[in-house]
Amino acid sequence: MLRETLKQEIDKLSESQLRKLADLVVSFKTQAQPSAQGELFWQRATPMERAQNFRAWVSQLPKTHSSLPAEAFDRGNIYD
Repeated sequence: MLRETLKQEIDKLSESQLRKLADLVVSFKTQAQPSAQGELFWQRATPMERAQNFRAWVSQLPKTHSSLPAEAFDRGNIYD
């Protein structure tokens, strides 16, 4: 019953909500899986899992302005 209800709710989600849900599922899966001794996540994860893990990490970063001053983006300043 719960599975069917969840499927119906998932069908109503937007693309951005689905991406967030996919990231959440990946984080649950990585927490539930016992890691092999000495094997790191990036060594055992599929490319899709690594991408979703990276997106989840990026989404947790603070939403601030650029870390570099505006003059750092001026092409002329790289020759100074």
